[in-house]
Amino acid sequence: METRVIPVVREHLQKEDFVEAAQLLRDGELVAFPTETVYGLGGDALDPDASRRIYAAKGRPSDNPLIVHIADTDALPVLAKEIPASAWELAKRFWPGPMTMILKKREIVPDATTGGLDTVAIRMPSDPVAAMLIRESGVYIAAPSANASGRPSPTRAEHVYEDLNGRIPMILDGGPVPIGLESTIVDLTGGVPMILRPGYITIEQLREILPDVMYDPAVVGRVRNDSIVAKAPGMRYRHYAPKGELTIYEGDLAAVVARVQAEADAKLAQGYTVAVLASEETKDCYKGLTVRSVGDREEEATVAAHLFDTLREFDRMGAEYIFGECFPEEGVGQAVMNRLMKAAGYRIVQV
Repeated sequence: METRVIPVVREHLQKEDFVEAAQLLRDGELVAFPTETVYGLGGDALDPDASRRIYAAKGRPSDNPLIVHIADTDALPVLAKEIPASAWELAKRFWPGPMTMILKKREIVPDATTGGLDTVAIRMPSDPVAAMLIRESGVYIAAPSANASGRPSPTRAEHVYEDLNGRIPMILDGGPVPIGLESTIVDLTGGVPMILRPGYITIEQLREILPDVMYDPAVVGRVRNDSIVAKAPGMRYRHYAPKGELTIYEGDLAAVVARVQAEADAKLAQGYTVAVLASEETKDCYKGLTVRSVGDREEEATVAAHLFDTLREFDRMGAEYIFGECFPEEGVGQAVMNRLMKAAGYRIVQV
């Protein structure tokens, strides 16, 4: 299969840009497309065969649920039942945008899309390419991140091509995405609202609507737990990982820099290819090492925007060992650390 890359310009979208992609989706085929968070791999959410194609293209476990992308809140009662008032309040505040809600599903949503669960994850993306693709195709789009399962999520079309060339027919190239981390997922099906995946919408923002919202223990845990029932993408399986072995170091920043320097020097002396994941504040503190800054420690959004691209850059340079700093876990930093811990396979060294 030839994977075609079709450039689209967010500021000048035309209906003609979406004719082929929309028809592919209606025919049960797959199209990768940008959202404001990461690139998604889309198929008709109500077509179980399309959902199965998504799992096959990614090499994704079939019990890992997909997120259904919609373009209008009118879709909520079509896809979900027992919708609490809080869901409508969240939609009014955060949609379109990087927030996913988990609700009880209606029978119209196939088990192939929900990983066999009786719940469905729904979000309304704010990216104009994603919104127009949903409208022009006339289908609700099930879309996980458009990467090979376990790899860093794609924030550019070339990342998608790198992982899925030959596996899918089309990629809509809208350039780099603005946020760079997947959506916040909040589960509204239990007695207490639970954040199943942190993202750009923070717990502080959610508490303005849901004062009792909490993190699921699996989100803040620092030990891998494969026994989790995955109600949301990213809860159970290894995710976001570069090809090299990533270890992250936590503690006093000066002590972390010294420890990373020593550990990296030791591996370098043994002949390994080594890289350091640092911040703007520390990037010049390392000597004789390949260092990449992912952003400013005081501006977590800059770290979020560059994290996955940096992990993929380490792959391109053939880094066998990657030594990374931890980041503050306030605000968006909670989502950054969630991704880093998973990418490192929970290899965290306290300094």
